[in-house]
Amino acid sequence: MEMGVGSKNPTPKRILIVRLSSIGDVVLSVPALCALRRRFPETRIGWVVEAQGAQLLEGHADLDDLFVTSKAAFRSPREFFKLARELRQWGPDVTVDLQGLAKSSLLAYFTRAETRLGFAKGDYDGREFSCWVNNRIVAPKQSHLVLRGLEILSPLGIDDQLVEFRLPEHQADTDFLNHLRATQWGGRRYALINVGARWVSRLWPAERYGAVASHLAQKWGLLPVILWSGDEELAIAEAVQKQCKEDSVLGPICSLKQLRSIIRGAEIFVGSDTGPMHLSVAVDTPTVGMIGPMPIERTGPLGSKHRAIQKSKLPPERKSERRTNCEPILSITVDDITGACDSILTNSPRVT
Repeated sequence: MEMGVGSKNPTPKRILIVRLSSIGDVVLSVPALCALRRRFPETRIGWVVEAQGAQLLEGHADLDDLFVTSKAAFRSPREFFKLARELRQWGPDVTVDLQGLAKSSLLAYFTRAETRLGFAKGDYDGREFSCWVNNRIVAPKQSHLVLRGLEILSPLGIDDQLVEFRLPEHQADTDFLNHLRATQWGGRRYALINVGARWVSRLWPAERYGAVASHLAQKWGLLPVILWSGDEELAIAEAVQKQCKEDSVLGPICSLKQLRSIIRGAEIFVGSDTGPMHLSVAVDTPTVGMIGPMPIERTGPLGSKHRAIQKSKLPPERKSERRTNCEPILSITVDDITGACDSILTNSPRVT
C-alpha cells in the first residue's frame, strides 16, 4: 500500500465490500460504499453480492466492480473456491465484511486481503465465527445498521457519519414508470402500500392496509398502488384492494430497478421492515415504516421526512421468536399509520 497524502492511514489500492444479501441489508450497506469513495477517491472499490442485490448496485457512481454470485456458490466447495479465486485475482488490499457471517468472512479470508474488517461478536453482528476470521474487529457504538456500517470503517481512518445512498436511476426504468402512469394510473399522484414481507412477524393485516389506502385516497387524493411479489403476496394485495373503498391498483410485475423508479416517483410509501421500505428511504421517498420484532433503533427509517412506528418489541430473551411472533406488528393500529401519513403529507408541497 502507498501512503495517502496528508493521512496517517495508508491508502488501499483496492477495497472489496462483502454484503451478499438480503435486499434490505444490501441497501442499508450502501452508505458505507459512499463513505469509502469520499475518503478514497482514487481507490478501486468492488462489491460481491447475490444477483437480486446486484440490480440495485449496477451503475452506482461510487462502485468500480461488481461481482455477482448466488446462494449455490456457498453450497458447493468447488463453486465457493472458484468465486474466491476470482476475488483473489482482483487483488483487494482491504475487505469490509458487512454481512458478519461465516460464509462472508471466509470469502474475505480467501481473497488474501491483508486487512479484513469485521464486526465484534454481538446479538446480530459478528455471528458464527466471523469475528475470529476477520482480523480488524470493530465493536460499533451506534445502534442503527447504517451507522454501524459506517463505524466498521474506522480502522481506515474514516469517522464520517454522513449518510448517502446515491442509488442510480436508469432511463429505461424511468420510461417504464412514465408509461405505467400514463396508460394505467391516469397520470395521478400515487401512494405505495407494500403488503408483503419475508417473515410472518412482519405481515400487517390486509384490512388495516385497506383502511390506510382508503384514507390516503379520500383525504389526500392519492391513488393507492399496492405492491406485491409472488402468489402469496398477490392474494394479500387483492384482499387489500377489496378493503379499499376508493379506486386503487395493483402494482405491476417488475424488476427491482423498475421498482426503484416506482418508489422514487411516489408521494409516500407505507410498509413494514422489508427491502422495499429500506429502498424507499434510500431514494428519499417519504416513508412510514412499521417495525415489528426487530429493535426500531436498529432498522427504523433514518431522517426527518420519514416516520418509524413501533408499539412493542420482543425482549432480548425472546429473540429466537423474531421470525414468527406477530405481537409487535399487530400492536400497530390503523390510526398510528394514518396519523404518521398525515404528519408527512401535511408538510409536503406536492400534495397540499
